Amino acid sequence: MRINGIIAEYNPFHSGHQYQMSESKKHTGAEYTIVVMSGCFVQRGAPALADKFLRAEMALKCGADLVIELPALYSSASAEYFASGGVTLLDRLGVVTDLCFGSECGDTQLLKQIAEILLEEPEPYKSALKEYMRQGLSYPYARNNALIQNYPFLQPHQNVFSTPNNILGIEYIKAILRLNSPMAPFTIERMGAGHHSRVPGDSQCSALALRQALYSGADAGFLKNNMPEAAAELLTDALGGSGPVRSNDFSQILYYKLVQERDNGFEKYLDVSPALSDRIRNLTDDYRGFDSFCDLLKTKDMTYTRISRCLLHILLNIKKVDMERAKNMDLVPYARVLGFRRSSEALLAQIKSRSRIPIITKPADAEKQLDRDAYDMLRQDLLCGQLYRGIAAMRRGEAPANEISAPLVIL
Repeated sequence: MRINGIIAEYNPFHSGHQYQMSESKKHTGAEYTIVVMSGCFVQRGAPALADKFLRAEMALKCGADLVIELPALYSSASAEYFASGGVTLLDRLGVVTDLCFGSECGDTQLLKQIAEILLEEPEPYKSALKEYMRQGLSYPYARNNALIQNYPFLQPHQNVFSTPNNILGIEYIKAILRLNSPMAPFTIERMGAGHHSRVPGDSQCSALALRQALYSGADAGFLKNNMPEAAAELLTDALGGSGPVRSNDFSQILYYKLVQERDNGFEKYLDVSPALSDRIRNLTDDYRGFDSFCDLLKTKDMTYTRISRCLLHILLNIKKVDMERAKNMDLVPYARVLGFRRSSEALLAQIKSRSRIPIITKPADAEKQLDRDAYDMLRQDLLCGQLYRGIAAMRRGEAPANEISAPLVIL
């Protein structure tokens, strides 16, 4: 039995995602698709625009058979950790045969060649990398120059190193190789607007363009034109008059954290460097909100996204020690199910018999299934989910639903 695995945010689920899912099934001949999806917070260092259970339902109605949550420790991390967490989770289920992902180049073999080089880090490459960094180049530019210097066949493919889905694809393959996983990587070329496009393309609109349109008050008609019908209906009904959740909805909570810990600094939080910690401390008196503080902290060496990710780690209490503890547990010690199709009983039976990690369907019972460190990771995720649900509910003037007792999405 062939089973596809996909790692995604679906923020929101759009036509390009549906295309990737259906084309991947055609090419691999898979009977089922398992999605590992970011929960309530995503890699760019921001809250998802809609609740994870809603986004899981979109995926299930548009072709997925099972949706599992990627823990916040990885969903809000850099590309390497995001990929490592997702790939490890799929691998430890014991049933996934093909890891499918979208990329700008659509060339699995090329991405694999680059991944093998970066994983091995041959000495000539490492020396060139260090030299370019000594010259003042940022790591991405230094890496690109070092690769081309040592591997001239990559010269025509320089754009591969600077586009986000190609970069993620390389990290997925690196993770597969590092784990010695039997999963086969397979990429589908992205269609329509680019990942960072802020304007709807002629054929398929990017997730960023959709978010920008929603933040600007796009109507149901716009969503129907750029999303699968089932996903558009779900999102339209869910957002209603309150609109999508935004980073600035968390501004007051973040300010409290910054003031509370200002004297001690912020170096203990994941990705926060000493220089950024000092900059945060020095500029806290100029704080006006989450987004504007990211702009204020931004420098030539620190991008908006990196800063936003660091501030999110401070907000969610995600520390460097949490990542070290996770590494000691082989990154992912459980799989929390968000939803599944009833027609996927054969898939669920296979996972039950072959998974190397506990499958969590009722968080209230998880303490009996997990050891202390694993349960601490789950509790951190539950707290992140509860915070998100609380903010989203207050925007609607409602009481928040309980994250621990949230029902699975079952279609």
